[in-house]
Amino acid sequence: MSATAPLIEYADASAEVRAVYDDIMATRKTDWINNFWKALANDPASLRRIWSNIKEVMGPGALDPVTKELLYVAISVTNGCNYCIASHSASARAKGMTSAQFAEMLAIVGLANETNRLVTGLGVPVDERFR
Repeated sequence: MSATAPLIEYADASAEVRAVYDDIMATRKTDWINNFWKALANDPASLRRIWSNIKEVMGPGALDPVTKELLYVAISVTNGCNYCIASHSASARAKGMTSAQFAEMLAIVGLANETNRLVTGLGVPVDERFR
């Protein structure tokens, strides 16, 4: 699949984009920028906003890092985003996700999607005890 937006390499990036790239690399302790950021760099304001949101939401919080990545992968599977599945699966593995955790998460995703469709199709009302 070819990109619908050109990928902005570090050498070709504006100072504003390079500043975000530098922060991404420093925060993630890496020496490269992945294609998502390179494509998003076509709109520097969005690049800056999304990176800020990711640092906030995916950073330290009540959920541990592996759980956050598993949730991200689960949503990406449901939304059919192969890039995000690959990216966040790699991140989850780097943070300690096991093969068993990945398999169990996929089983839950499959089950939730199936039962969600059944409930929606059947028009099941929410039980009062759940309110």
